[in-house]
Amino acid sequence: MSLHDDAVLVLKGYEGQEELREAYLDHLSAHPDGMWKSCHAGHLTASALVIDPSRGRVLLTLHRKLRMWLQMGGHCEPGDPTLAEAALREAAEESGIEGLTLLPGGPVRLDRHPIPAPCHWHLDVQYAALAPADAVAAISDESLDLRWFAYDEVAEAADDSVVRLVEATRARL
Repeated sequence: MSLHDDAVLVLKGYEGQEELREAYLDHLSAHPDGMWKSCHAGHLTASALVIDPSRGRVLLTLHRKLRMWLQMGGHCEPGDPTLAEAALREAAEESGIEGLTLLPGGPVRLDRHPIPAPCHWHLDVQYAALAPADAVAAISDESLDLRWFAYDEVAEAADDSVVRLVEATRARL
């Protein structure tokens, strides 16, 4: 099964955000290359909020290019067998944490946001990744900083999309 096919199945099974879910599915139907950065009409991305529920905190990255506190995530790669594994790969690469596991139940949220040309949209499929108890984060080349935030600190540091992701993740827990 291709990554494109997997994304269609994931989105068909996703419950919630009906209008946005349908927009993602319409995009993939219209763009066979809709999983890849080269699709200038927009492309799916995969992200994961790294969470440590035992300590009531999440790990955010200060994105090097955007200079914003965000969840881990990014572009799908040809070697990614599934959307979930793309999100997990991105989370591990950007956090430096080994042993992350995705929260069961598939994506937590969808978030569509504009990006600079030549592309126009990121259609982000957002998961949550559970950090092991002994997790030690390490800054990657894509990040200016990594920091654990208590749940109630996220709104002070990050934008509304991250706050909504934290809320949806906590509700799933």
